[in-house]
Amino acid sequence: MGYNVAIDGPAGAGKSTIAKLVAKEKGYIYVDTGAMYRGMAIHFLDKGIRAKETDKIISALKDAEVTIRYEEGLQQVYLNGRNITDRLREEEVGKMASLTSAIPQVRQKLLELQKGLARTQDVIMDGRDIGTCVLPDADVKIYLTASVETRAKRRYDELTEKGIACDLDEIERDIKERDERDSTREIAPLKQAEDAVLVDSSHMTIDEVVAAIVKLCR
Repeated sequence: MGYNVAIDGPAGAGKSTIAKLVAKEKGYIYVDTGAMYRGMAIHFLDKGIRAKETDKIISALKDAEVTIRYEEGLQQVYLNGRNITDRLREEEVGKMASLTSAIPQVRQKLLELQKGLARTQDVIMDGRDIGTCVLPDADVKIYLTASVETRAKRRYDELTEKGIACDLDEIERDIKERDERDSTREIAPLKQAEDAVLVDSSHMTIDEVVAAIVKLCR
């Protein structure tokens, strides 16, 4: 039986960054569920499917296989055998993933792989509903959050550092809309599990957040 750590939280809270660092320190396998949903979103976008075209999305699932591999210690995401890692952080992909992740058939497609890994390996997963739906029996559950302003500024700095033109107010509006959408969706909404430890990183460094979570693990 694997040892499981679940990290949930809203968009831009730094879940992936923190989960990867905790995995490295503890020797866990990091299962990036968000990257898997983004990989599926790329599949839909490449087919020219819009987020509202639910029937086409469900049909497109038949020829979509998203897998995660580790190459030289780095996570790589593949869609039907093609490495798509460099496209995962595109804004269009993030929006599509947020919208399509509410479709039950999309979630089911990816859920079995995630649960299978957790049964046999020591894993850490991050997402919106890991502690509530994907790994309800996880050994450690974290709800990682930060203020909207903090999350927007972090995303702005990330994009600016890459030379990508962006608007801070627009990013903040997008995060608020995504929070609302993720929290009110009918299927597996974003919420803190009753037994999850709340970690607000608004005024914490990355190292401080990692240290706080590592203390909770065996």
